[in-house]
Amino acid sequence: MGMIHIILVAASMSYHVFMRPDRAYIKMVRYGVQALFLLLTVHIGYRFFAFLQHFTTPGNPFVERPHAVDAFLPIAGFMSFKYALFTGIVEPFHPAGLVMFTAIVAVSVLVKKGFCGWICPVGTLSQYVWMAGERIFGRNFRMERFTDGSFRSLKYILMAFFLLFIGFAMAPNMMLLFFISDYYMIADVKTMLFFTNISTLSLWVIGVIGILSLLYKNVWCRYLCPYGALLGLLSRWSPARIERTEQACTHCGACSRNCPSLIDVEKQEAIRSAECFGCLTCVASCPAPGALDVTITSGRRRSILHPALFPVVLLGIFYLIIGAAMMLGIWRSQIPYEEYVRVLSGM
Repeated sequence: MGMIHIILVAASMSYHVFMRPDRAYIKMVRYGVQALFLLLTVHIGYRFFAFLQHFTTPGNPFVERPHAVDAFLPIAGFMSFKYALFTGIVEPFHPAGLVMFTAIVAVSVLVKKGFCGWICPVGTLSQYVWMAGERIFGRNFRMERFTDGSFRSLKYILMAFFLLFIGFAMAPNMMLLFFISDYYMIADVKTMLFFTNISTLSLWVIGVIGILSLLYKNVWCRYLCPYGALLGLLSRWSPARIERTEQACTHCGACSRNCPSLIDVEKQEAIRSAECFGCLTCVASCPAPGALDVTITSGRRRSILHPALFPVVLLGIFYLIIGAAMMLGIWRSQIPYEEYVRVLSGM
């Protein structure tokens, strides 16, 4: 029901934007969608914590495991994706990880890197931090071009490591051995424990990233996230993009000033950068009618998509894949209750 509610709210918000002649409220629609997904993530995390407490603390009632928690296992999702491609088999322990990975990749290929700009809770938290820093310091800072480029290469190095190790070095039979291990069975639990029993080193790392995020926009997303690096590269093939019409542009600079990905929108005819989140902040900030548009290109055909419909299309693709997986029976984990008792009893 939470998924359906998000789609209905997003559609309603987008409809009201569609009825307005200006586009300034597109930004508020995105903030609303981001907040809804963040609250949904908190709800999923709370329910999973309650599920775990049933097995680790005597007397706690049983709470059904929220299967969407597998979204926090992107590496497992990538492994499952490769395993399914080579064998035609969906591993049964964390199938929702495969489904979420597929949905996120599909969104990025079809509607830019929209998952990062509209759905990802980590990206939303990162945005909240740099917005707070902007209020505190009156501005966000920007790294020198060479330094910025050097740091951005870090996420691509991390991405290459995972792609080489899982995509090329790890054979399907090796994956199968990993899938049937107790460690993989409770990989979601391990992820939860990372936050509930966080180490001093991890706390320091998160603290440093948080402080830097106050000063610089989207530090995690821009410099460190390998998932975002992959989605950004895939998004370069997206038929959806932001295009600028020179004849209508007044060169006020509002689009470039407000872009959270620091893209110089004003000087480009079409935004093809892997850093573009598809957040439409530039479109919402542009005061000149017809200067910036969301376009869909198919072959030689080019169509303008009203920006208010962008989140509807994005969420529609995302949940269409998830809904299809539910109907096909590849969403729910098949780990028996007794196995959780066996594996978690010693924790």
